[in-house]
Amino acid sequence: MLRSRFAMTMVVFTALGSTAAVAQTIDHEPYGKTPDGAVVDVYTLTNKRGMTAQIITYGGTVTSLKVPDRAGTMANVVLGYPQLEGYLSDTSYFGAIIGRYGNRIAGGRFSLNGAEYTLAKNDGPNSLHGGAKGFNKRIWQAKEASAPEGPGLTLTYTSADGEEGYPGSLSVQVTYRITEQNELRIDYNAKTDKPTVVNLTNHSYFNLSGEGSGDVLGHQLEIMADRYTPVDATLIPTGELAPVAGTPFDFTKPKAIGAQIRDAHPQIVLGRGYDHNFVLQRPSSSEPALAARVRDPRTGRVMEVLTTEPGVQFYSSNFLNGTVVGTGGHTYRQGDAFCLETQHFPDSPNKPSFPSTVLQPGSEYRTTTIYRFSTSG
Repeated sequence: MLRSRFAMTMVVFTALGSTAAVAQTIDHEPYGKTPDGAVVDVYTLTNKRGMTAQIITYGGTVTSLKVPDRAGTMANVVLGYPQLEGYLSDTSYFGAIIGRYGNRIAGGRFSLNGAEYTLAKNDGPNSLHGGAKGFNKRIWQAKEASAPEGPGLTLTYTSADGEEGYPGSLSVQVTYRITEQNELRIDYNAKTDKPTVVNLTNHSYFNLSGEGSGDVLGHQLEIMADRYTPVDATLIPTGELAPVAGTPFDFTKPKAIGAQIRDAHPQIVLGRGYDHNFVLQRPSSSEPALAARVRDPRTGRVMEVLTTEPGVQFYSSNFLNGTVVGTGGHTYRQGDAFCLETQHFPDSPNKPSFPSTVLQPGSEYRTTTIYRFSTSG
């Protein structure tokens, strides 16, 4: 592997008094080429505790995230593909940056300042995750982002005015960082030259037992939300903010993901499981706040999600159907992972009562999400 410029090293003392170097590093090497010959690189971020994240410039995709279990054994906890070819044909959005608009927009259309904009309908009658060629299918420019708090990678992409039907030239910057607290921190920034709508997220699929290890139905999930947004038959929010109390959507206390996933609740039937936005109970502070916590009883791994966003989409990988062979050579099936996509609400451009996703020239889109890993007994 071709070692990049950045390596911060500290000296630690062992119990016998000898010293050992523990490095915080950023490595990169070629990952492959697209059919039109564009080069894709992979960057590996490693903190001083041994946690690593691998990110490719195609889609800004997190292809691997290795964290320890209660015994200190490292495992990759995100789903993905073993080679670039898998990401080129991917329809599951494994690990990718999602934009210009994460989640669904009803009818592939919205109005802004009296003008109507038409988007690609790539999810039945709706537009999903940025359209036919969203940010997950673009090559991002990469720059190492060294910092004392941990190794980082800044990715940039400019989405042209009219790309996928969206107005305005949008300059996007996404920084991934592995901190010394075993966090994957993602900072999103964007600016536009015309009024537009923006809703960026990351679409990593997590399995805290390890990628390809089976289903996540026994994982214990807690979501800091007492309301969610019910959907219609095409998974577009109805506009209602419904209470979770007394429904399978009540994760206000830790509960197994699979505890009620097969209930006959109409919303569970429509989503084929969970594929719903939860309305977070956010404090007034603009700092990232705890949105969800997941614990795997098998390995003791715990993941906390902190965000500045008002919502989180909980998706129980309902559409994995055994046709994808993943990173470790295992087949992915329904329920083999979960997603917690921090976001503004789906179809916000057509729902005036939802928090606005409009970005104006002269303003800056800024949002942060942190995936924090630890262990419990």
